[in-house]
Amino acid sequence: MDDAFLVVVIGVSLVALIGAIVALATSGGSYDRIGRGGLSIGEERPARPPAPAGAGERDAEIRQYLAARNARRAARGEPPVDVEAELRSLTAPAADPELADEVRRVVQARNARRVARGEPPLDVEAEVSKRLRSE
Repeated sequence: MDDAFLVVVIGVSLVALIGAIVALATSGGSYDRIGRGGLSIGEERPARPPAPAGAGERDAEIRQYLAARNARRAARGEPPVDVEAELRSLTAPAADPELADEVRRVVQARNARRVARGEPPLDVEAEVSKRLRSE
């Protein structure tokens, strides 16, 4: 009986060893991918950029943030800000760099004329941003 037990233990061990070798050879690098996935830290693959939101969805989220800010202002006893006016100013398109340069040159020329008349010069950047907002 002891001889049969020894033969079975050795036979099962050899079959398990052969199965482990076959599994290792056919794994295809599974061991290298342990711990990798969408939530793992230090992932080598580039992250996908978030899907762009539509203008309506973006405006709705900005309105929510502005309404929350108004609620905090009201809790502090400060006057609330007009949400729609603030939304318009936040979502207004940025000025074209060429237009900003042209406006800057106009303001600088105006400053030169002011200095020639003996008046104090204006802050160029403040004037440029004011003129770009008014257009």
